[in-house]
Amino acid sequence: MIAIVDYGMGNLRSVEKALERVGCDAERTADHERIRAAEGIVLPGVGAFPRAMERIGELGLDTVTRERAEAGVPTLGICLGMQLLFSASTELGGAAGLDLVEGRVSAIDALPESGQKQVAPLKVPHIGWSPVSWSKPSRLTEGLADAEPFYFVHSFVPRPAEAADTLGTATYGERFTCAVERGNVYGVQFHPEKSSGAGLRLLRNFAAVCSAVLA
Repeated sequence: MIAIVDYGMGNLRSVEKALERVGCDAERTADHERIRAAEGIVLPGVGAFPRAMERIGELGLDTVTRERAEAGVPTLGICLGMQLLFSASTELGGAAGLDLVEGRVSAIDALPESGQKQVAPLKVPHIGWSPVSWSKPSRLTEGLADAEPFYFVHSFVPRPAEAADTLGTATYGERFTCAVERGNVYGVQFHPEKSSGAGLRLLRNFAAVCSAVLA
């Protein structure tokens, strides 16, 4: 069973449906014991970082999610859920995160690089399909081509303290980290549940990671 952490923010049903489509037993839950019983954890999210961490803290989900991830249970953060894996964010005055991946989250620099030429910033939030370049091999990305497009909706990006934690990058003005891997902790800034076949392949790979750890 893969537990989708339910703290009241995010497209939980669309994530659940996508996991079910790749053959997973997925369950939306805020119950600590159900999360502790899961073979994998997905942390979704849409909205503002400080409010999300407030809700997670109110429900005690910060403690149980951190506990299980540190115990080696495969954990996947999606969009805001990926950002919550980091140490802190500057959004809306700032807030501390789960600190499972060292680094900070800050606003995307959407001004294209163009030498001395004056260019207007790209629209923020970044909404739409962008190709992702993989930085290193990973079980999460097996079978996915380099420059595979995924669907993004975001205004902030994570900035890992350790370059080795970056799994994938994309470009929207700046080149930014859009996928991370630290041990069995993974995060993607894009929405795999909205990214057609490539997104389903990534979720299927995550399920395989969960099965391998269980075995």
